[in-house]
Amino acid sequence: MKIVVASGKGGTGKSTLSANFSYVISGNRDVVLVDCDVEEPNLHLFFEEKGKESIVTLPIPVIDENKCDFCGKCGEFCQYGAITVLKDQVMVLQNLCHSCGGCLIVCPNDAISEVPKTIGVLWDAQIDSNLRLITGVLNEGEANGIEIIKTVKRLSESSPLVIYDSSPGTACPVIETVEGADFCILVTESTPFGLHDLKLAAEVVKKIGVPSGVVINRSDGSDNETEEFCRENDLEILLKIPFDREIAAIQNRGELFSVYYPDWQKQFTDLLDHIESLCGGNR
Repeated sequence: MKIVVASGKGGTGKSTLSANFSYVISGNRDVVLVDCDVEEPNLHLFFEEKGKESIVTLPIPVIDENKCDFCGKCGEFCQYGAITVLKDQVMVLQNLCHSCGGCLIVCPNDAISEVPKTIGVLWDAQIDSNLRLITGVLNEGEANGIEIIKTVKRLSESSPLVIYDSSPGTACPVIETVEGADFCILVTESTPFGLHDLKLAAEVVKKIGVPSGVVINRSDGSDNETEEFCRENDLEILLKIPFDREIAAIQNRGELFSVYYPDWQKQFTDLLDHIESLCGGNR
């Protein structure tokens, strides 16, 4: 079972839900929690164990100008504008390169090779006997974290139960995280911005073809517009987390509110049971 926790905007409490949900269900199930918000990962703030570090690289083309005749075929092939062929020079813009390897194939003179470029790191931590946290971190200044997301997903794909904490929004990193999942939890808040971005996120997940439901965080009881949208679009409201100063204070200390409120442990356990029933049982 692969469950993604996503949101249309930042600050809705997506990571709060991911951390508490994973912690609670790890009480009697093996769980891998994966932080796919590689530009701003924060799940590690809730858990003390940092884990083992490894680097993530991408292959980047290098031009051997002793072999190159500047025919321009590599530049014509590259749809991302990463290669510019001048009269007596070939420029490779690394941040635009998607490492597809096509330039190597089309070069008639075998003048292109690849070298690894470090784009980020992974942290793989065993928090306790049942909970493992994998964190992807994109290096500052890098433009594309998709390869890191793919890598952390590969590390966790053999696990029976995985919770993916997606980046906020609806861009490529979110799509990469959601693809292949069994279910997506969309976290929102009862504000105009929250509802606007929930609509965008729900449409993206629908187009990918992954079933989804909604969790309303910081609910103040004025959820009518969000509830109406969910009814109109066949989105079940799975859970409401109330607007509560004590919950906020616990989270701001880097702690889990489900530790302090045992009632929530049952609610998160029931949430998993319900998601599994919606997906046709434990996958």
